[in-house]
Amino acid sequence: MNWTETGKNRIKGRNRRILVIGCIFTVLYIVVGFKAFYVQIVQEASLSEKAAREYKKAINCKGRRGTIYDVNMKELVVSARIISIGAHPKRIDHPARIAGELAEYLNISQRSLRRRLSRDADFVWVERDASPLQADALRASDIRGFEFIPGFCRVYPNQTLAAQVLGFSGVDGSGLEGLEYYYDDYLRGNQRQWTIVKDALGRIFHQEAKSQPDYEGKDLVLTIDSTIQFIAEMALETAVKENRAKSGMAVVMVPHTGAIQAIAHYPTFDPNSFGSYPKNTWRNRAITDPFEPGSAMKIFMAAAALESGLSPQIVIDCENGSYCTGGRVIHDTHPYELLTFKEVVKFSSNIGAAKIAEKIGPKRLYDTLRGFGFGEKTGIDCPGETSGLLRHYQGWRTIDHATISFGQGISASAIQLISAVSAVANQGIMMKPRIVKAIKEENGSVVKTHGPESRGRVISVNTANILKELMFSATSEEGTGSLAVPHDYTVCGKTGTAQKINSRGTYEDCEYTAVFVGFSPKENTEMAVLVVIDEPKKHHYGGLVAAPAFRKIVQESFDYLDIAPQRNRRQYEVAVKSGKKGA
Repeated sequence: MNWTETGKNRIKGRNRRILVIGCIFTVLYIVVGFKAFYVQIVQEASLSEKAAREYKKAINCKGRRGTIYDVNMKELVVSARIISIGAHPKRIDHPARIAGELAEYLNISQRSLRRRLSRDADFVWVERDASPLQADALRASDIRGFEFIPGFCRVYPNQTLAAQVLGFSGVDGSGLEGLEYYYDDYLRGNQRQWTIVKDALGRIFHQEAKSQPDYEGKDLVLTIDSTIQFIAEMALETAVKENRAKSGMAVVMVPHTGAIQAIAHYPTFDPNSFGSYPKNTWRNRAITDPFEPGSAMKIFMAAAALESGLSPQIVIDCENGSYCTGGRVIHDTHPYELLTFKEVVKFSSNIGAAKIAEKIGPKRLYDTLRGFGFGEKTGIDCPGETSGLLRHYQGWRTIDHATISFGQGISASAIQLISAVSAVANQGIMMKPRIVKAIKEENGSVVKTHGPESRGRVISVNTANILKELMFSATSEEGTGSLAVPHDYTVCGKTGTAQKINSRGTYEDCEYTAVFVGFSPKENTEMAVLVVIDEPKKHHYGGLVAAPAFRKIVQESFDYLDIAPQRNRRQYEVAVKSGKKGA
């Protein structure tokens, strides 16, 4: 082989290498081009979305929840601004060290924070209700991977005041109990979406908010008067503690409008930390829990008798304290012989009530009780209302007819009982109870109003006036409700001492419910009040346990409302007899 051939072979080899390399590069260019096409054209949408998630985040938060005011526009529930702190565990290096540094700022245990930051999740909540100081401290640490989301939390500035009425809401801003739950659709604001844009170091350099219509929740104005509410709660607490009772409740109502001025419970709870209290203290038992009202039902037995035409002048033989009917024996607390219709109510004779009920028959008694709303819901704007229990008269036995006349074998809620008594004070017209006066926008414009709503006439004006006299006699010095009368005011009322059915289904060796219900003054009535004390230990009679709390609520409420005192009728009669009419 000569040099020429050798050179040609070298050139051919070089050309082959160039060709191979060229082919390789061509293939690579094709692969890269195809990949670029695939990435930029085919995967463009998904990759753009993935990239956006790294630097751009959309966060939803609810608007401000509406404020709840009392009748005088005092704040009962407000929404305070907070910062919710979240974290992206996958972006956080050394979670154990970070947890150690930040736990003290957030009032979270280091162990709990480390566990959250170490989770295999894209996002976790660190603190839902952080204060601005806590959020600022965390921001100042300049640690990447944390989110700061503005929001609101519910604050109950009066703590336990009207807790069962107001209820509470959860961390997600939804109402869970009470008015917070019942009016959640009005109180709850709509969503606001926050779009946050960050740089490569996780620092926010742009954010914008986009709100839906009605972002701010609507406000509620209640019929509740916070001062009367406080008076009722203090009087109730005193009565429960002094009588070593299990619990108690009190309701204050304006008879001619149906407006509820107070609903008090004891024991109560603080909605700011509701989780620290037993669940059975959360519910509004004046609405949800039925009880046997005892002798307070004699008001409505008397109404049925009067409406049937029975004369209030009739005399009843009360059998000296023991009477057998329907195979059972009925007893009176004190033995009586002959009592007038008025005295049956005044001295609260069970035997007298049973005999009057016999005269009018079960249908008349049942129809009257139904007319007063027993056995059906009142329609009050509160959640969980009970209808109580009033069985149809066709299913009554003889003993049932007798015992229902004095409040056994029938159950009612507190709101049913006070609504029925208020009808007597309101000349026989029943009003629907209500607790929300108006719903308003944040700017004060009225969305909806709840005015007085009549449920119709249940008894005649004449019957109502006679019932007032009967109830007034029950609060005389000889009556069972004498301790309910405030100084210089008149009271029409009725005591109730109801036996509670024991675990064996009988009334033997049982606990009691002490009741007093009434209204004041007798003429131009301003308010009706019901006090119920459950399982008192010191005394168990309604006149000794519940009546003093009634007196305190009325006396202090009238002082607050500046209602001019009326001369007590008994004091007036004494003054006349002694020649000191002007004293």
